[in-house]
Amino acid sequence: MVLAPALPAQAKPLIRHNISSFTMQDWRDHFETLGVASIVADTNSRALHFWSGDGRDYRVYPTSVPKTDELTKRGYTEIVRKVVGPSWTPTASQLERFPDWKPIPPGPDNPLGTHAMYLGWPAYIIHGTHDTRKIGRRSSDGCIGLYNEKIAELYALCPIGTQVRVI
Repeated sequence: MVLAPALPAQAKPLIRHNISSFTMQDWRDHFETLGVASIVADTNSRALHFWSGDGRDYRVYPTSVPKTDELTKRGYTEIVRKVVGPSWTPTASQLERFPDWKPIPPGPDNPLGTHAMYLGWPAYIIHGTHDTRKIGRRSSDGCIGLYNEKIAELYALCPIGTQVRVI
């Protein structure tokens, strides 16, 4: 039997914190059926939960979320359009605050990253980001952001019509 050395009297044990604060979700708490697929975007825990239509695949992804509650639309919608290599155009409210902003074509400077899934609400998107510092933070103007490699994975799993709930 091997024993670990005792901590010196002045040493404190390492305290670990769950920085992600992910909470598991059950799709039944949000939807009557899984439909073609289902997503719950949890803005409190900054996580996106995905279930395949047959219920065999459940995945959780870290996300960025809107900066403020005023920018956060909550409720039910669905994926209505998907784009690989999206271009970005500032919204009217963004142009009011930043009149010099211009549209950005697909590429490394595009804030939508490599893939975008447009929701039934105007200007709300689940998309990638090239700025990985944003993930796990309140950093968007309303969208849900994922690492580019994770949005590419999720994009392949989600058909048009995937039901989405933002909580």
